[in-house]
Amino acid sequence: MRVLLANPRGFCAGVDRAIKVVDLALDVFDPPIYVRREIVHNSHVVGDFREKGVIFVDELDEVPNGAVAILSAHGVAPAVFEQARARSLRLIDATCPLVTKVHLEVHRFLRQGFHIVLIGHEGHDEVIGTMGEAPGRITLVENETQARSVDLSRHEKLMVLTQTTLGVDDTRGVIELLLSRYPHLQLPPTDDVCYATQNRQDAVKELAERGIDFLLVVGSKNSSNAARLVEVGAARGVRGFLIDGPDQIQNNWLDGVTAVGVTAGASTPEHVVRSVVAFLQSRGGGGVETVTTIEESTVFQVPVELRVAMESRNPKRKKTETKNQNTHSRAAAAPRSAPRR
Repeated sequence: MRVLLANPRGFCAGVDRAIKVVDLALDVFDPPIYVRREIVHNSHVVGDFREKGVIFVDELDEVPNGAVAILSAHGVAPAVFEQARARSLRLIDATCPLVTKVHLEVHRFLRQGFHIVLIGHEGHDEVIGTMGEAPGRITLVENETQARSVDLSRHEKLMVLTQTTLGVDDTRGVIELLLSRYPHLQLPPTDDVCYATQNRQDAVKELAERGIDFLLVVGSKNSSNAARLVEVGAARGVRGFLIDGPDQIQNNWLDGVTAVGVTAGASTPEHVVRSVVAFLQSRGGGGVETVTTIEESTVFQVPVELRVAMESRNPKRKKTETKNQNTHSRAAAAPRSAPRR
């Protein structure tokens, strides 16, 4: 049995940043540290942080006044920030910058007189946050069925925005139907689509082209981007399952399988992926072939409020970093000596 491992897979830049925010907060602040909702949608990440003493809450009214609270990567409505100010919380915003960009676009297009049509999944944390930016001025459309029936006739100017964790393929049919009914509808900026979501879907398509007959997507059930990867494989005739780890693999799934593809949602830690690969090898999988479609290099900086807290807690850190940067600059500028022979 061949094992083909998708690349890219797992953590995106937004998830990596959010996890780093919580890790750094644990180092900088005295416990307890509170996080509103799951920092990312993965049971392993959340479980690991709980073991480190992080307290996850549904709403900020569960956080004691003046405590440190972190917002998840999915973004929140302005009302959440107001609640934090009212409770004098030390708030750290781990919202993915791509989600923040959509929130800013909501207000920009509203100022231009548009009504916003948001394509996304009702109840998803990101959608709740985006809808909360302008209650009553955003219409949510989840699928093609709703696109056929939604009434937008009273709005002269319409702009489409999308949940960032939906790929181009996820929204194409909905947008085409909306355009057929409302030709004046304006399309979203092309860079609103999360690069990581599209890249991971493209990687699954490549696995299908390589002839896999079974797909394992490593991710938690509440990860919409991970669940979508199973659907991308199914659309290409590849049977697959979403699993949270190797313990969920049923032995009969592998019966008759000659080539299995493995990938992971954008919130899945690499060590969990590796445990799945190890399980497959213990069940007859041969050498692992990595299938690369694109190399990702996007990195997001941690929030400024956390950087300030790090510097105030450890003022030597900033001096050391500056010294190291200056040393690096001098070394880079210095002429290189001839190589030794």
